[in-house]
Amino acid sequence: MEYWDVYDVERIKTGRTMTRGDAFQPGDFHLVVHVCLFNSEGKMLIQKRQSAKVGWPDMWDISVGGSALKGDDSQGAASREVQEELGLTLDLNNVRPNLTINFENGFDDIYLLEKDVNLNQLKLCPVEVQDVDWASREEILEMMKKRIFIPYFPSFISLLFDMRQHMGAIRQLEKG
Repeated sequence: MEYWDVYDVERIKTGRTMTRGDAFQPGDFHLVVHVCLFNSEGKMLIQKRQSAKVGWPDMWDISVGGSALKGDDSQGAASREVQEELGLTLDLNNVRPNLTINFENGFDDIYLLEKDVNLNQLKLCPVEVQDVDWASREEILEMMKKRIFIPYFPSFISLLFDMRQHMGAIRQLEKG
């Protein structure tokens, strides 16, 4: 059973918890994290969700994602999810998320990290992940058209690729 901290609209923990699957009370929110790993070639590590997963079974997804558990902060939840799903240890202490997206019942912190990872050395969680691969923006967008990748907004996928080496929403212009 999974327990989540309950947050208010200002993203402050209320001191209450809820169980995954319980109905949200008005004004209650929870924290979700996603980690997108990019290699030095600019490709994103993608994962194929297991057949038994609730929500988007057998579909490809961005690198890692999941809910923060009771007691987790954003960085701890992101590190834990990467470890659980891929068997990869990352220290995200003092790392801020590149993006936070608000959704109906919570906050989704998104970390964009560059790390060359040998896919053969990952230890995939057998109940969550059935496969991993590296994919370019164009390959992911094509997978979305074929309905084999979770149907994110295409502009969101492009934003992840555009922001992967930058904080903030302003492009750095080349001097000269």
